Amino acid sequence: MNTIALYDKVCQRSSEHTTFTYSTSFSLGIRSLHKRFQAPIHAIYGFVRFADEIVDTLHDHDQSTLLRRFREDTEQAILEGISLNPILHSFQRVVQGYGIESELYRTFLDSMAMDLTDKTHDQQSYTTYILGSAEVVGLMCLRVFCEGDDTLYERLKPAAMKLGSAFQKVNFLRDLKDDHSNLGRTYFPGIDVRRMDHTAKDRIEAEIQGDFEDALRGIRELPKGARFGVYMAYVYYVALFNKIKALPTERIMSERVRVGDRRKLALVTTSWLRHSFGTL
Repeated sequence: MNTIALYDKVCQRSSEHTTFTYSTSFSLGIRSLHKRFQAPIHAIYGFVRFADEIVDTLHDHDQSTLLRRFREDTEQAILEGISLNPILHSFQRVVQGYGIESELYRTFLDSMAMDLTDKTHDQQSYTTYILGSAEVVGLMCLRVFCEGDDTLYERLKPAAMKLGSAFQKVNFLRDLKDDHSNLGRTYFPGIDVRRMDHTAKDRIEAEIQGDFEDALRGIRELPKGARFGVYMAYVYYVALFNKIKALPTERIMSERVRVGDRRKLALVTTSWLRHSFGTL
C-alpha cells in the first residue's frame, strides 16, 4: 500500500540525485555527515540548485516568470506542508522539521532575482548578494546541525555565514571567465575582470582567506555528527582556493580550475586523520 512515507522517500531521492548529479564535491561532504543529517542537507542543496538553474541555465525561457513561480510554489509548499514538485516537497519538510526561518529562504530567492537584473555590483549590492546567495544557505544548514539548540545556533551563526561567503567568493574566482563571457556578470565590485591585475586578485584572496579563518573556528564547535562533513567541504574549497591563488590572473580568465579526483581522495584521508585525532 502506498503511504505518504513512500512519497516522502521518492521526493528525497530526487534531492539526493540532484546533489550527486550536479556536485561531486558537495556529495562527498554530505556523505561524510552523520546519516541523520544527510537527507535534510540534500533537500536544502536541491532547493538551492533548482533556483540557481533558473537564473544561470534556462535562458531560452522567461526566467523571471519561472523564478516568480518557483518562489510562489515554495511558499505554497511550506504553507500546505506538501508539494507535487519533489524538490520543494523535500525542502518544505526540512523547513518545518528544523524551524528554518522564512527570512532565510526568502533572502536567498531575492539574491537569485538579482542575477536576472544586476550584471555588475557596487559594494552594497555585492554584500547583499553574498548574504542571500551564500550566507543564508550556511544558516539553513546550521539550523539542521543544531537540531533545535538555539544557543548553539546563535553562537555559530557568524562562522556559518563566513563559510558560505568563502565558498561563494571562491566560486566567483573559479567561474570568472564563464560568469563574464557567458552570463555577462561581474560580481567583485569595482573590478574590470578584463583588466584585473595581481593587486586586485591579491585583495580578493586576502578577503577570502579571512573568511576561511573565521569559518574554521566555528567548524571546530559543530556537533560531532556534522563536524567532519563540513570540514570536508571546507578542505576541498581551501584546496581549490590555493590552486587558484597559485595561478596568474590570465590563467583563471582562460580556464576553469578544478581539484582532481586523486587529490580529492587524498584530502579525504588527510581530513579524516585530522578529525580523528582532534587536530582540525
